[in-house]
Amino acid sequence: MRKHWIDNLRWFTVVLVLVYHVFYMFNSKGVLGGIGGFSDNPMKQPQDIVLYILYPWFMMLLFLLAGISARFSLEKRSIKEFVKTRTQKLLVPSTIGLFAFQWIVGYFNTRGGADTFTGMPLAIKWIIYSLVGSGPLWFAQELWVFSLLLILVRKIDNKDKFRKFCSKVSTPGIILLGILIYLGSQLMIYDPDPIMPFHGLVNLYRPLAYLVPFMMGYFVFSNEEVIERVKGMCLPMTACAAIACLALCLTTWGENYTSPRILTSWLNCLYAWLMILSMIGLSARFFDRTSRFCQYMNRTSYGLYVLHYSVIVSFGYMLKTDTTLSPWIIYPLLLLLVFSLTPVLYECIHRIPLVRWAILGEKRN
Repeated sequence: MRKHWIDNLRWFTVVLVLVYHVFYMFNSKGVLGGIGGFSDNPMKQPQDIVLYILYPWFMMLLFLLAGISARFSLEKRSIKEFVKTRTQKLLVPSTIGLFAFQWIVGYFNTRGGADTFTGMPLAIKWIIYSLVGSGPLWFAQELWVFSLLLILVRKIDNKDKFRKFCSKVSTPGIILLGILIYLGSQLMIYDPDPIMPFHGLVNLYRPLAYLVPFMMGYFVFSNEEVIERVKGMCLPMTACAAIACLALCLTTWGENYTSPRILTSWLNCLYAWLMILSMIGLSARFFDRTSRFCQYMNRTSYGLYVLHYSVIVSFGYMLKTDTTLSPWIIYPLLLLLVFSLTPVLYECIHRIPLVRWAILGEKRN
């Protein structure tokens, strides 16, 4: 029987990713990759609070849900079929798709250094734009690697004893699993040398911070007994997450919320884990049902994730640099554009055979 709450929570989290990137595009907190804020004073851009609320947990939640889905997928598919489908869905869009479509993101990412490309052959520019245009597709690249690691782990635990052991974890034990989130988050590099881009990649991909929830999803949260316990404590978890969120925002406001100091802090990890448990519990308890809209969102959510950033960065630059609109008009206008144009873009690409394979990892309608 299909777990509708997983589908609903996945597409809802993707929607939060779209919202996050709209606000991230104009952040004033020194987070690289955006266009720039509307104020030079990082303390005076209150809309950035959306970033502080979402960033600590929503990608961890996506990896955890991916771990659960990997478990159910491997119950229906052979290892060979699993690797094949994961490669098509994850690796193709995040490699070939960079050259087929995501170079648009790379073009806008390099606009600040446009003089560097003066006189450069168009083919070389296209290659550079493609290589720096991955944007949020780092998620697909990392998830593909995790999927291969999972195959190796399954060979070690070929009788599924560890997963059965994890099904017995108690309610206090589920809460204490947050310690693993804290330990996984410690692999970050402080004060990266700008000459060493490897530092920046480690802090972006945060491999252990995301591998831990992925494996938790596979071994722990794919058990119905565990989900029942999380459902039972979802309301107090939501209240505790709200308190932790308030404390985190009050103590870090104005700082770069992606800095190693903040992301490795116990308060950030506590809030992330409480929020993850809250979202899983609420979804499993109240949203384990479907509708035509939910079915459509579930079917298209990955495509929306792949395509949305190009819409945001293109229109974000246009609205901020080519108009004199107020920020309070730019934000809702960009939100409207990304939520209306991205599905249209998806439906167009989705119908073109070879193009949909290269950009979305889809082979047929």
